Amino acid sequence: MTTTTQPAGTSTRPSATVPRAAAPGRRAARALLYIVLVIGVVAMLYPLVWLLSASLKPADEIFGSAGLLPDTWNVANYENGWISADGSTFGRPLLNSILVSLGAVTGNILACSLAAFAFARLEFPFKRTAFALMMVTVMLPAQVTIIPQYILFNNLGWVDTYLPLVLPKFFAVDAFFIFLMVQFIRGIPRDLDDAAALDGCSPGGIYLKVILPLLRPALVTTAIFTFLWTYNDFFSQLIYISKAQLYTVPLALRQFIDGTGQSDYGPMFAMSVLSLLPTLVLFLIFQRLIVDGISTSGMKG
Repeated sequence: MTTTTQPAGTSTRPSATVPRAAAPGRRAARALLYIVLVIGVVAMLYPLVWLLSASLKPADEIFGSAGLLPDTWNVANYENGWISADGSTFGRPLLNSILVSLGAVTGNILACSLAAFAFARLEFPFKRTAFALMMVTVMLPAQVTIIPQYILFNNLGWVDTYLPLVLPKFFAVDAFFIFLMVQFIRGIPRDLDDAAALDGCSPGGIYLKVILPLLRPALVTTAIFTFLWTYNDFFSQLIYISKAQLYTVPLALRQFIDGTGQSDYGPMFAMSVLSLLPTLVLFLIFQRLIVDGISTSGMKG
């Protein structure tokens, strides 16, 4: 009887067989996924492409032509929209919106992080009750509180200033961001707090030296969404601001719409394109941090 010997180091494991139909099936599923993604991209980008195209069309061609490319290129829309009838430029509302948004970002980052640290790490009476009441405010629509807030700010003489838009942010009024940071802080090991306390750190020192550096993803998420929500806010700014020199971008764009039907759509679309530039620049600069912040914030705990 003869026996066959197998060289050392070789495996006797049977080779895996892949069904022939599996590979074409995976390719078909991947192709279908790509088609769905392309359709989604086109659906999201089409309004922006249409807006850019409309900003370069004459007034009679904006709604009279279905094509995206203008038959007649009208760059004058940007010039007419930038300089208003009273001689002021659209740069003033742009600057106003950026300043108000940056003020709101600063207030939310400072106040919400402090409130979140207190709820996540400190012990004080009625802590759970206060946290529950704070979460209830998330479900309150802004229209419910706008009247008492307006009466309060009017009595303080803050109407026609930016104080109602910025100053409340320094008192941790956005419960959503507090909850987001609380969830993130709960995922940070308490051993780090104990080690810092052994080194002589007070609660304030633990917040500054331990929690705040590790809270960066949640802080970035808070900053980005606060900037976008404040920059695009129309309702609150319409309520509290009536002076033309204090107008922000949403209020300035509203001036192009005439209730009598004589709306100047070309310049309005042109300034709408320019108003997108700050948010576009913000996204390009902080693209990686935005993705990291959204994917990690609130996922621990």
